[in-house]
Amino acid sequence: MKSSSPLFRLALIAGLLAQAPAFAAEPAKPATGKAVATVNGVAISQGAYDMLAARAKAQGATEGPQLNAEIRGRLIQAELLTQAARKKGLDKKGDVALQLDMARQQILANAYVTEYMKANPLSDADVKAEYDRVVTNAGNKEYNARHILVKEQKDAQDIIDRLKMGEKFDKLASLSLDPGSKDKGGELGWSIPGAFVEPFGNALKALTPGSYTPAPVQTPFGYHVIQLDDVRDLKLPSLDEARPQIQQRLQAQKLDQHLQDLAKAAKIN
Repeated sequence: MKSSSPLFRLALIAGLLAQAPAFAAEPAKPATGKAVATVNGVAISQGAYDMLAARAKAQGATEGPQLNAEIRGRLIQAELLTQAARKKGLDKKGDVALQLDMARQQILANAYVTEYMKANPLSDADVKAEYDRVVTNAGNKEYNARHILVKEQKDAQDIIDRLKMGEKFDKLASLSLDPGSKDKGGELGWSIPGAFVEPFGNALKALTPGSYTPAPVQTPFGYHVIQLDDVRDLKLPSLDEARPQIQQRLQAQKLDQHLQDLAKAAKIN
């Protein structure tokens, strides 16, 4: 969406300035090289201007002389305020100095992560291997099930006995300890067995539609009575459709492993 509204542009530029790196704790540097303006001898770099201009245009601002003048004006105002803050010693004030240190730390950390991911890209083979692994583990069926979770085995067995006597599963689900499903008749929705802990998933695969587990199923959460309502063929996304999610997950795993390696090599007390 494009807009040439002055209020829109001013609000946008003010927001971009608030997001921009601010290292007020660093000493001011005199103007050197190309600058879009100088304020009391301190340069406002072309790079700072270009960064904000690119962000403004990416967020819907219309390029033109008026936008350029507004960005330059806002950068000058920000520098004036920064210099005034330094004169008052606010950059040395405890909470302000801490926020500046934390902002610098976060920006450097983000820059390191960006560089690390560029230097350690995922290959097409990595993505394909993960996709194949997910497809294999998912199987070719998905199950629409419901369950009742209780703490003791005898309580689960009592529920099974009551089901045998004709009581309805959805009514007995009010006894469940699972807050996410007890008020929905125990419904879990459509899922693959691999989405559950192994004893639960294995028990689910052994059922036929309309049946329930003949004995309580124990998991780390307690004892379950599981009923299978329906089964259908699983429709998996194609590799191209799943690629963004797989890449995101693999990148997160790669970064997590790198962080663990950094932690092992560091002296942390």
